[in-house]
Amino acid sequence: MSPSPTVKPRTYFPLAGGASDGWSKEDQATATCYCGAVQLAFPTQGPGLVDAFVCHCTDCRKITASMFASNFIVLNSHLKHLRGRANLKTFSQSQTIASGKAMTNYFCSTCGSLMYRIGEAYPGRSILRIGTVDDFTLHETKLRPRVEQYTKDRVEWLHDVDGVKQVKGSAYALPGVAAKSFL
Repeated sequence: MSPSPTVKPRTYFPLAGGASDGWSKEDQATATCYCGAVQLAFPTQGPGLVDAFVCHCTDCRKITASMFASNFIVLNSHLKHLRGRANLKTFSQSQTIASGKAMTNYFCSTCGSLMYRIGEAYPGRSILRIGTVDDFTLHETKLRPRVEQYTKDRVEWLHDVDGVKQVKGSAYALPGVAAKSFL
């Protein structure tokens, strides 16, 4: 059984970055880059929100300049660009992607925040970073990771997350295989 989270207010928007207009509703919230130029809206429940996960793959480690990435998957049909779409720059490559297919990264061209990734191996889905979500309460509630993938690449000094499914490789279906929703 996982430990119960500390009781916090219904929403929590700490002073972080250059934007102060993020919002959170029962079924939708915003994700904003560090400078505030790019803002997205996404579902926090229902069919548009597929899953939340921690990834230890070497690609996620390198692109986040950290030891893992905390992500959530949203169906493209449910992701809205509120502002800054023209401000996004992309970088795409397939050389280090486990599927061998291209992964395109969308960055704010002003502050460099990685807002989301789109992989050819996962059509119709965007992979957003939990850290971009404006309401920090969602980090511990609706967006709490349920899967930890590529644990074979996890650094030894970092231990598995309590109560989270551990997967040595990818936890997500490839094209032609039914996608599983964990949330």
